[in-house]
Amino acid sequence: MIIAITLAILLTLLVLSVPVSAALIVLGLSIGEIFSGFPLYRVLGEITWSASTDFLLLSIPLFVMLGEILLRAGIAKRTYNALNKWLSWLPGGLLQANIGTSALFAATSGSSVATAATITTVALPQGRRYNYSEKLFAGSIAAGGTLGILIPPSINLIVYGFLTNTSIPRLFLAGIVPGVLLAILFMLCIAVACLIKPELSGDKQNTSWKERLESLKDLIPVLLIFLVVIGSIYAGLATPTESAALGVLASLGLAFYYRTVSVSFFKQVFEGTMRTSSMIMLILISANFLNFILDSIGLAEMLSDFVINLGTSPIYTLMVVIGLYVVLGFFIETLSLMVITVPIVAPILVNLGYDPIWFGILLILLIEMALITPPVGLNLYVVQGVRRSGSISDVMIGAAPFVFMIGVMIVLMIIFPEISLYCTQFVN
Repeated sequence: MIIAITLAILLTLLVLSVPVSAALIVLGLSIGEIFSGFPLYRVLGEITWSASTDFLLLSIPLFVMLGEILLRAGIAKRTYNALNKWLSWLPGGLLQANIGTSALFAATSGSSVATAATITTVALPQGRRYNYSEKLFAGSIAAGGTLGILIPPSINLIVYGFLTNTSIPRLFLAGIVPGVLLAILFMLCIAVACLIKPELSGDKQNTSWKERLESLKDLIPVLLIFLVVIGSIYAGLATPTESAALGVLASLGLAFYYRTVSVSFFKQVFEGTMRTSSMIMLILISANFLNFILDSIGLAEMLSDFVINLGTSPIYTLMVVIGLYVVLGFFIETLSLMVITVPIVAPILVNLGYDPIWFGILLILLIEMALITPPVGLNLYVVQGVRRSGSISDVMIGAAPFVFMIGVMIVLMIIFPEISLYCTQFVN
């Protein structure tokens, strides 16, 4: 009954277009009033303070700012043009560059939305110029954007580590190989599609080796930022939060080097950072309050006992959890989905013997799938918002093959857990 009432209230609020953070607060207050005899609402102030003052969460606005600086400084555009020169010979040409640039930008931004918006801005004019199928072109950008939360640094992995008290450096290491493999699967999907239907690929581009070699200098900034952020963590020089600050300083240095710094530059960077960071923090605070309420009324313990008492095998339970995330991903915004479910689901699977690092990467893959599946797939709307033409159904159709490839990656992760766990043995 508690679950039924909770879902009914939540879905009603979302259908009424109540902002996610407000919906979670209202849901927590309602559930606490209905099922508890104690004034649980009085803890809201304490929850807000504790959730917003955790040192680890300071890395979120810093990583958001890092992505904003790279976008406003034109570094993303330089990276795209360079990768286009190197990948244009593959079946799909610019489509391959979409995925390659998304993967490289993901290694600096930490956000799927920022990655999708940035790549759409710099790539879409090129796609139209060379007569690419706009459905597949837009779909490839939406899918490539999802790499932003898998390839480290990742804001979602930071949130998962915060919610489960799991090592952020180990999570970052665990995301590298699955992220690269998923990017390769996306590129393979594009190659097969363009070989079967050549009309999906646009006009052929001719690039000399001289132009390719000259373009290598434009890949250096992104690689430099990656080395500063990730290298400082594993060299023992900085925590994830401190590495984010180092990344911001390095990106500002590059912005000064390219002479793109101005008053309007800083205004755009600060506005974008504040807007995105405020949204994330409000969701985290409201979700923490809701999780406290659900834990106080005993729902988390009841669900755990229910699953354990079913007597089913761990793999069956895992399949149920995956199915749950796939269904919920259709209707609930991804960050909210994480912070609502992880404190309940993660302990259940860990008690069944699954590694929390491995489950964290599997969860991110499921979140990636939710980002490009309608009706609430956030990346779909981000790409469509930048397109400003055509129908969003075109983006949905173009992203469909990549949803299948994420499914393939999930299967590979289940069969071969070493894909994510191998690298973690090199760090404590």
